[in-house]
Amino acid sequence: MKPDNGNSTGFLSPSREIDNIIKASDDWRGRRLSELRAIILKTDLEIIEEVKWKKPSRPEGVPVWSHNGIVCVADILKNAVRLTFPQGAKVQDPGGIFNTRLDSRTVRAIDFNESDAIDGSALASVILGAIEINSAKSKNKNK
Repeated sequence: MKPDNGNSTGFLSPSREIDNIIKASDDWRGRRLSELRAIILKTDLEIIEEVKWKKPSRPEGVPVWSHNGIVCVADILKNAVRLTFPQGAKVQDPGGIFNTRLDSRTVRAIDFNESDAIDGSALASVILGAIEINSAKSKNKNK
């Protein structure tokens, strides 16, 4: 993890970088990402915030939450905030909140639009399911 910006290096922690991504999107999408982030962090106290895939077209990078592997990735789109779950096809979705990437063999995603209500308990269930899959994969690697 990079040092926080309180030191002389000027680097930001991943959490501060995500704060900046949220602030840069100063409309409903930033607020929505902030709400989703709060649910993610509340659901699993051991989850790790990261910022990955910085490139010239996206110098700020992409918010990522991990626990024994990537749980979900956030993207701010023109008309939605998307949470993508790399192992989502394996995750139980009793709340039926996956609404995009449904034809993928592995990935599932949820697009949250401006007027959508967030079902926090359904999202938490999907997050915990993704963590469970990651943890099972991690245990199998260690055998």
